[in-house]
Order: sequence, then structure tokens, then C-alpha cells
Amino acid sequence: MRKVATVALLAGAAAQQVGKAKEEDHLPMAMQECTQAGCTNQATSVTLDANWRWLHNNGGYSNCYTGTEWDPKFCDSPQDCAKNCALEGVPTADWKNVYGATTDGAGLELGYKTGNNVGSRTYLMDNQTHYRMFKLLNKEFTFDVDVSKLPCGINGALYFSEMMADGGASEFIGNDAGAKYGTGYCDAQCPHDIKFINGESNTLDWNTTTAMGKMGSCCAEMDIWEANKQATAYTAHPCSITGPYRCQNEQECGAGAAGMCDKAGCDLNTFRLGDKDFFGAGSGFAVDTTKPFTIITQFITSDNTDTGDLVDIRRKYVQDGKVIETPSVDVDKAKYNSITGDFCTAQKKEFGDDDSFTPHGGLKQMGKALGRGMVLVMSIWDDSAAHMLWLDSSYPAGKTGPGVARGPCDTSTGEPGQTRAKYPDSLVKYSNIKFGAVGTTFDSVMAKGWLWEASEPVLHV
Repeated sequence: MRKVATVALLAGAAAQQVGKAKEEDHLPMAMQECTQAGCTNQATSVTLDANWRWLHNNGGYSNCYTGTEWDPKFCDSPQDCAKNCALEGVPTADWKNVYGATTDGAGLELGYKTGNNVGSRTYLMDNQTHYRMFKLLNKEFTFDVDVSKLPCGINGALYFSEMMADGGASEFIGNDAGAKYGTGYCDAQCPHDIKFINGESNTLDWNTTTAMGKMGSCCAEMDIWEANKQATAYTAHPCSITGPYRCQNEQECGAGAAGMCDKAGCDLNTFRLGDKDFFGAGSGFAVDTTKPFTIITQFITSDNTDTGDLVDIRRKYVQDGKVIETPSVDVDKAKYNSITGDFCTAQKKEFGDDDSFTPHGGLKQMGKALGRGMVLVMSIWDDSAAHMLWLDSSYPAGKTGPGVARGPCDTSTGEPGQTRAKYPDSLVKYSNIKFGAVGTTFDSVMAKGWLWEASEPVLHV
């Protein structure tokens, strides 16, 4: 689930033209691609989302967007705004000093609040002009994470979005910046805070209080990891569309079966499903979030091929050399420990939730997006819309019953003004990304020399 993310508070926002005031430097972040023969290093890097960048008039230095307002001198229409405004680069020094992001080549550390800037959203690049596209069917995705400095109300999220590989540069004439400058974002919440969609600014009906416009940017989303040190969930969000789509009215952009995407999704959150001792801060939990750990996610198809239907999304953890299984939980009189079609149906029934997952095609439709290719997103954000209660507290607040408690955090936590004042030094670190055939990344993780009990089941299918 992804509520509207809080964007930068700096005077810059997003654009499609390219400015000349600052050099663009991508942060190096290597990943590994794995086969039965072993894993090989891939020279990849990270770029910053366009919404966080300085936006100024083309050929000058006057802000096109300040605070939550567009300057009508440059942005009297969506087309003129794209023509008149330039998106600036992010030099190496700004990554750390302005956005709080650093890398050691293998890991990316994202800080929560740096000066006036709050959070960030980044994308893994294949080269200077294109995002790395992951085709996840019949594959396995693995990474290490450290959430020890993420309190209630802040989300360190790693997920996949069905964005265009070039950020829309080849399709929309108003977009000269492209993936190099972090354009083209979309997700299953059809976010309205995206400053430019399809090469045009989102200035129509712009609300300066919410910093949102008329249009939303919709696409399929696979949330591999949404978490802080108190709670976590992984969630499939299918859409009835192919690739990014600019929605323009409540029916298209809205929730439920009528909208383009399943905003609620089908989530597996162990706390919500009744196991309150699996994930949390301290040695009393199966996964101790005071220390780093490894997350392994498999996308199983009906015929164990790259073209089969998606039927199961499985999750394991490794910490201190021990393989930790997702626990089996009782849902509507059956036991589940992964996201399957039956689990999603049973969960919706057990919790009394509206089922918009099935009308949007369920796991099969999610699998089609995974097969076409998706972009890896790594972020840290707070939630002005619902205070992250849907992840780590009781949601909706004041309601009781099965599925309401998502985590142990109090419903008074998560208000962005509070988290920014109390926890400005919060951060998340993602590292050691591996991708390959089912079982291969797991073999690589265990080849580090960690010992594990023979009673632990092996990840291979």
C-alpha cells in the first residue's frame, strides 16, 4: 500500500527540460545477477526521482515551483510549463548534503531529513539513460536491509513499479530529461503529487494545501518491502492497464473495482495475521530488527517457467546465518505462509475487506506486469494522508476486529510534523542486491560461510 509520499520541501520539484546549473551524478550501486554457475557483478547506479529536484525557468534560475505553488509566469498551462522549466542535476555533494543519501558501492543509505528536505525516492539504473528493468517471473530477488533506525511512522520501502525504461523520454515530446533525471514515476495508488505526467505539468486544479493536481500516474506495483523496525508487509498491487497510465477523473484514479489499480492490494503482514512475535526490535523476535538481515523473495509460476502464470510469492529471511521461514498463519480456517490466490481470497473474507484484488486480475494480472519488466524503487518516506497506520498501527483508527492491527505502534504516532521533529536522523540502508533463477541468490547468500541447522528447509522449489 502506498499513500501519497511526502516530497521535498526545497524550492525545487520536477521538470522535463534539462538545466545546466548542476552536473548530474548517479550514485554507484552494484548488484549481482545469479545463475546455477554463480553470481556476477553488474555495474549499476542510482538516480533521484524528478519530484525532489530543483525546477527553475529554462535558461535562468527562477523557481518554477516554490513550496507548494507553481509560478504562473512559467506554468500558465501544462504544455508551457514543460517547455519553460528545466530539471536540474544532482551532483555528488548534493546527494549527501541536500538529500541525505550516500553509497559505498554495494549499499545505499537513505536519510530521512536533511535540512529542508524530507525523504527521497531513487531508481536503479541500467545505464546513464535507462532504468534497469527486472523481469521477475520464475525468478528470485534478494537484498540486505537495515531498519534499526526507522521508528513508527516512517517507511523504508523497496518495490517494483511498471515504469517506462527511459522514463517516457521517447514517447512524450515534452520530456527531454528522461530516466537519467528520474522522470516517469507511477504506482498503484495513482499518485496526484507527481509534478509532470506524460511530459506535461500536473498544474490543472492544483491544490496548494495537499500539493496535488487533477491527474494521477497509475501502474502496477509490487511492494517487496515496506517496513520500519516495528512492522513490515509485502503486497501485490495489480492494475487493469499495461504500463503507466495518466488518470484524469475519480473513476479512473479512485479506489475499488472501478479504478485502474488495486490500491489496497493483497498484503502479507505477519502481525496483522496474528503472529506478533515474528518481526520486531529485540532478541525475542524471530527477525530482530535491531540488526541487519537478508530478504529473499521468490515469484513462482504455474509451470516453473518464465512465461507461466504467477501463482505464489514466497518470502524467507536470513539473519546471523539462520534461515527464517515466514510463519504459517490461520486465515479463514486454513494455513498460509505466502501470497497465493487462495490466501488473498481468504484474507479479504477474514478481515471483511472489499476485494478489489480479484476484479483487477489477482496474481495472474500481477504476473503479467512482472513478466513485462519493472523498475526497482528504493525510498524513505512519511505519510501525511494516513500517518503510516496502515503499516504499523491500527487502521482505520478507532476500528476493531480481525485485520485492523497492522503493528504495535500507537495510533497517535506517524504524524509527519512529529516524526520530523523527533526522528530527523532516521535512515534505512539497502545493500547486496541479487537477482536470478529461483534458488540461486539463496545459494549465494549461504555461500558466505554462514552455518545453519540442517532442520531448516532449503529455499529451492
